[in-house]
Amino acid sequence: MAEFIEIIKAIIYGIVEGITEWLPISSTGHLILVESLMPFKPLENGVGVSEEFFGMFDVVIQLGAILAVVVLFWKQIWPFALTKREREAQGAAGVMSYFKKDIWILWFKILVSCVPAAVIGILFDDVFDELFYNPASVAIALIVFGVAFIVVENWNRGRKPRIRRLSQITYQTAFLIGVFQLIAAVFPGTSRSGATIVGALLIGVSRTVAAEYTFFLAIPVMFGASLLKVVKFGFAFTSMELTLLGVGTVVSFIVSLFVLRFLMGYIKKHNFKIFGWYRILLGIIVLLYFGFKIS
Repeated sequence: MAEFIEIIKAIIYGIVEGITEWLPISSTGHLILVESLMPFKPLENGVGVSEEFFGMFDVVIQLGAILAVVVLFWKQIWPFALTKREREAQGAAGVMSYFKKDIWILWFKILVSCVPAAVIGILFDDVFDELFYNPASVAIALIVFGVAFIVVENWNRGRKPRIRRLSQITYQTAFLIGVFQLIAAVFPGTSRSGATIVGALLIGVSRTVAAEYTFFLAIPVMFGASLLKVVKFGFAFTSMELTLLGVGTVVSFIVSLFVLRFLMGYIKKHNFKIFGWYRILLGIIVLLYFGFKIS
């Protein structure tokens, strides 16, 4: 019975991750609340999880969300031409006909975007976790970036974006988006997708392109973050921990499929201001909840 309850918790965590990873509302802020309301049972007699497990768990279940992006956008991100029709479309001969040049260029730009967060994250990941991974810091980040969404959308109203296709993103633009992503790497609660979308909008990228680029950028970033957490945690999982990790990841994948489809349809007709107001409300709730809990 105790194991079943822990699996239910993992399912809930996976649902929350699958929804909040892609909507610019901070998965960290939501998971902190869920963890406070229904933490996993501490390890005892082989049942439950170790203290270090959750810090790794809430990052690694993002792998399910990554897989959802790969499945939904496969044709836009797979850089190899395998069929005869695809090779003929490349306009190249021999070995080079097997490579989709435009997609390779996109991946090089994505790697450029990864550089700021990768360098700082590897060097200072533990420092940032110790300093900022707490309810107060997360709540402040939720509110600040919520206000930023509203301000940027008001400023952006009536302006025509200069970048309307992924191919128009330059290496300079890619690096600037990576700098905005760095903010999310430093301050939990900022929202990785929120930071990159706000940054992209500020430098003239359309909402649709900003969202798609953010999804693709998540693949190496979230895979790298997950790998880093697993390596630091080690591979000595209990059977319960391995089960919870698998359940959370699978649920995150399934939920992400629906959320990604919803978001791409939503942003074609609406702006991001509603997410800004939601972030502000959530930030206030986090502050009040943990403020009363401490007092």
